[in-house]
Amino acid sequence: MNPFAFAQAQNIDAALPLLAPDGARPVAGGTNLLDLMKEGVMTPSSLVDINPLEHAGLDVIEEHEGGLRLGALARNAATAYHDTVRSRYPLLSAAMLAAASPQLRNMASNGGNLLQRTRCVYFYDVGTPCNKREPGTGCPAKNGINRQLAILGTSEQCIATHPSDMCVALRALDATVHVRSSNGGERAIPFAEFHRLPGDTPHIDTNLQPGELITYITLPDAARFVDHSAYVKVRDRLSYAFALVSVAAALDLDGGTIRAARIALGGVAHKPWRVEEAEQQLVGKTAGDAAFEAAADRILQGARGYGQNAFKLTLAKNAIVQALNTAVRGTEFAKRGTE
Repeated sequence: MNPFAFAQAQNIDAALPLLAPDGARPVAGGTNLLDLMKEGVMTPSSLVDINPLEHAGLDVIEEHEGGLRLGALARNAATAYHDTVRSRYPLLSAAMLAAASPQLRNMASNGGNLLQRTRCVYFYDVGTPCNKREPGTGCPAKNGINRQLAILGTSEQCIATHPSDMCVALRALDATVHVRSSNGGERAIPFAEFHRLPGDTPHIDTNLQPGELITYITLPDAARFVDHSAYVKVRDRLSYAFALVSVAAALDLDGGTIRAARIALGGVAHKPWRVEEAEQQLVGKTAGDAAFEAAADRILQGARGYGQNAFKLTLAKNAIVQALNTAVRGTEFAKRGTE
């Protein structure tokens, strides 16, 4: 492991100046960052332990303006099992319980979950070229080992995928990320704008700026989606595996007619993938395979396989239809597969 400085911040005002220098990184659970450091993939100049900031309220989960506020330092397990999350945002709870392992969920923080680096075997192997680690060196994944990788939003520079389950649900639920900066500013970032597609800058995963710290995440009221939501995660084994394809689906139904829909995908792009035009296409339609398959076709418009991962084109469509049909049957039915 490369040498680095270490500091512990006792409050937010103390943490922010420590995070201002280039190369400084916050650490809470460290479930992704420390792995990357051990492999030499990330080499921060300093780590700032922000766990004491729990005492400043950064671990609180509470009602907020008719919706919900999730503290950045609340642990994934505490969030997934929180009574309000389970009753008012069952889609988020289901997605989080499909992630990682109980041990990791006990350690991982909500803010850290948002900052997971995208997944690719070449990114994690410092002995190979990778535009994410070293821009301009190339992307061997395009013609190499790419079974797990992206089919949407890719570029010539990168086809890596975002690994989070939590973030897929947050995208479907129109979350907002709130940050504070070392320059004294605060801003709210719509979740759709938080993560980035690779484009020509695949080494930049988010729009978080240097010196900014995630303090909390807010969710608007989602009462109309409580009764009909489902999280479907297709993976190589039942537990502790990243999604080949995942789908967060939520419906507002009037009998068999769709009043509103939310659909977000994981495992298929550099960020959680959502096409709002496909959701609008479902409004007023009868819930069923015909409408769901048409929506899936719109969501996957422009999708491209890279050899080993071409099977995801069919898998993603089937997963979207399955998730929507499961949501129609009801949230309580969907829960049976996660509890």
